[in-house]
Amino acid sequence: MKPLIFVVEDEQALRELYQYSLEGEFEVGCFADGVELDAALRQGRPDLILLDIMLPGEDGYAILTRLKKGHLTDIPVIIVSAKGEELSKVKGLNLGAADYMAKPFGVLELIARVKANLRKGGKSIAGRLEYKDILIDGAKHSITVAGQPLELTLKEYNLLLLLSREADKVQAREEIFSQVWGSDFVGETRTLDMHIKELRRKLKDAGSLCEIVTVRSVGYMLR
Repeated sequence: MKPLIFVVEDEQALRELYQYSLEGEFEVGCFADGVELDAALRQGRPDLILLDIMLPGEDGYAILTRLKKGHLTDIPVIIVSAKGEELSKVKGLNLGAADYMAKPFGVLELIARVKANLRKGGKSIAGRLEYKDILIDGAKHSITVAGQPLELTLKEYNLLLLLSREADKVQAREEIFSQVWGSDFVGETRTLDMHIKELRRKLKDAGSLCEIVTVRSVGYMLR
C-alpha cells in the first residue's frame, strides 16, 4: 500500500511537478488551496502533507494551525515556501510542522524528505503493512492472516486497514465513520457495530492472534 501524500500548492506547474516526482512511490493528491484540501480531508486521511505558505485566501500558516488543533494533529506536515529566511522556518516549526523546505529544491531532496518524515511518523513505505499475523498488501488490495487469504467486503477491508495502521491505539467511533464511511455518512450507528462483529468473526475463524477490543463509550482498538 503506497503512502498517500497531499500537496497544497497554488501554482499549477508546481503541482504537476509534485505529481510527476512523487507518483512512482506514493499516491498523490494535489490541491490549490485550503478549501480544496479540506474537501479532500473529509474523504480520506493522508500519511503526510506538503504545504506551501503563500496561498490565496488562507495561508499555509493558518492551515497548519487548524490541522494541529484538530484530529489530524499526528499527520506530519512539511512546509514548503520560497521564504527561505530563518524566521519563516522557525514560525512553521513552532506551529507544528515536521520539516521545512525552501524553494527551489531538487526532486531527490523532496523524495528523501518525504521518506524521512514518513519513517518518523511510523508509516510503512514499502506498500505492505504488517501487524502480528495480519499482512495487508495495498498493491494487491488483499489481506492475509498467517499466510491465508481473508475474504472481506470493501468496508471491512478499509476498517481493518484503519485499525491495523493505528494498532494498539483506540479509534473513536466518529473517526472510524469519517475515515471508512466518509464524514457525510448518514445512517444508524449500529452499522459500525455490525461490521465490527462480522470482522471479529472472520478474524476468529481464520485463527488470528489479533482481536478487536471495544473501548466503552469511545470506540475500538486492534491489539
